[in-house]
Amino acid sequence: MLKKVSRQMLLLVTDIIAVNVSFLLALFLHTEGNVPEATILSYVGAVVILTIGKILIYKYFGLYNSLWSYASVEELLKVVMAGITANVLGAIYLISMGIELYFGIYIIGAIFEITIVGFIRFSYRFFRRIKNKYPIMQQAHKNNILIVGSDAAGTLIASEIINHSVSYGHVIGFIDDDAHKLYKSIGGIKVLGNYHDIYSVAHRFNIDEIIIALPSSTTVAMKQILEECSRSEAKVRIIPSIREIIDGQLSLSKIRDVEIEDLLGRDIVNLNVTEVANYIEDKIIMVTGGGGSIGSELCRQIARFLPSKLIILDVYENNAYDIQNELLRTYGDRLDLDVIIASVRDRDNIFAIVEEHAPDVIFHAAAHKHVPLMERAPKEAIKNNVFGTKNIAEAAHEFGVERFVMVSTDKAVNPTNIMGASKRICEMIIQGLAKQSETKFTAVRFGNVLGSNGSVIPLFKKQIEAGGPITVTHKEIIRYFMTISEAAQLVIQSGGIAKGGEIFVLDMGEPVKIYDLAVDLIRLSGLKLNEDIKIKITGLRPGEKLYEELLMDDEGLRNTKYEKIHIGRPIEINYHELKSALNELLVILKSPENETLIEMIQEIVPTYRNNTEVNNENKHRIESIERYKLAKA
Repeated sequence: MLKKVSRQMLLLVTDIIAVNVSFLLALFLHTEGNVPEATILSYVGAVVILTIGKILIYKYFGLYNSLWSYASVEELLKVVMAGITANVLGAIYLISMGIELYFGIYIIGAIFEITIVGFIRFSYRFFRRIKNKYPIMQQAHKNNILIVGSDAAGTLIASEIINHSVSYGHVIGFIDDDAHKLYKSIGGIKVLGNYHDIYSVAHRFNIDEIIIALPSSTTVAMKQILEECSRSEAKVRIIPSIREIIDGQLSLSKIRDVEIEDLLGRDIVNLNVTEVANYIEDKIIMVTGGGGSIGSELCRQIARFLPSKLIILDVYENNAYDIQNELLRTYGDRLDLDVIIASVRDRDNIFAIVEEHAPDVIFHAAAHKHVPLMERAPKEAIKNNVFGTKNIAEAAHEFGVERFVMVSTDKAVNPTNIMGASKRICEMIIQGLAKQSETKFTAVRFGNVLGSNGSVIPLFKKQIEAGGPITVTHKEIIRYFMTISEAAQLVIQSGGIAKGGEIFVLDMGEPVKIYDLAVDLIRLSGLKLNEDIKIKITGLRPGEKLYEELLMDDEGLRNTKYEKIHIGRPIEINYHELKSALNELLVILKSPENETLIEMIQEIVPTYRNNTEVNNENKHRIESIERYKLAKA
């Protein structure tokens, strides 16, 4: 604060000197040094009011409030307009005081005044630029920065870095795909190449950091640029997209680290607002597992459509409390929100809750999802996933819920673990009930969700922060990925087109190697593989297969009107037979051993394969991959 006041006082003093020196210098030049004594005396009599008046005009134009270290054309116009106004009014005042001078004196005086006042202010920026470019105490090694994109965003970021070069480093150059800009300078910074030159430029100029300044870039283009950046050893950061820069401001503080979501190159989902609003707006919506990663995102997306009531049902109160507070902060009284702490395993309580609250739509996201943990506790997976789903689904049928949308997983397809098998039984429950109910029962099947609880990406980030190693179960393991937001929106959209009994299959794009994800995360963090961070292969876990599938052999796939949502051909399920088998399963759950339980699950889900079968399948697949590599070599 004191520094700011002292700077303003310095400007004030220099302006007082400038307005008077400018006028006297103009008078001296015009009279060739022979200034009449009477003119000098008259001016001295008017100098106080004239000076105060001009200073007040400068203040009115904001010449004491601007940050002159960042002065631009806008500030220059302020100086010019303030100078012209001050000198016109000053001339009028002097004439009214009877001081008659040649018109040229006023013109020359105004030019001198504007020049001196402007120079004083812009010298702040000039000397700051010199100080930052050639600091007295040079750093041992500046952070060499390459900026991808030389349009408004890129040049603004470059200017910010130049103004804070001691803190942030040195801008080496731009990368831009516009051929007309190649090898030309923009703001004193040269365009060194196009997007395909990123690696070579980074290598040639010893780049430490690459900043991608392309807020309007498509996700596919961004993915390609990031892949090129990941070949270098530089840390990569990115400015937000246009839709993320809500306030229109862009600064160095908004530059973020590259996320795996950027590497996937998945397009933004655009919900059919009308279709979604028709079945959510002014309706009572319940989300089970509403505090979990998928459930909480479903709540966020649903809240946008302002249902008449949103019910969050979860057994874990901390997560439910967090999403409750978030939604209340965002929507306040506009959203009627109710949080119920309950377990879907408690049949009587679930029936009572559904009867009391009479939801129009239920999104069922409550489930145990962690594969290795469920392998060790198969009974818990069956109790929670299978019978929890049966409880909430039958309650929906009993009390006339309009729609029931269950979140499923690609692990339900030809399952190799208890978690996947339990979710396949859940799908069967949904399809069986749909045949005999007025409720539109449907399931939505998709792969791994980035950033969700238990997801591999948050684990990798923590391992990198800890200095490694990153643990990967197998070098050839592949998975499908999508973002939490994309998954939640597509689940909601699927609910809008459900007619009952469908299993919607979301377009997961291309499968991704987990090992490659780990390598990309290391490189994009500015670290070196096997030097800064190592990757440790730990071996496949029980029930884990090298690849996931989205369809079973007897399921066809047909398109919907949304390119990212497909429908698997329904498989006929006799719900009475299924209920009979589940009743047997319920009895088996009371026994202390698991072998009979596994056998019963295999009877219900014929495509379920045990660990021995999975291990043999993985072994054959690995051998075929090795043979392919040798043949290719």
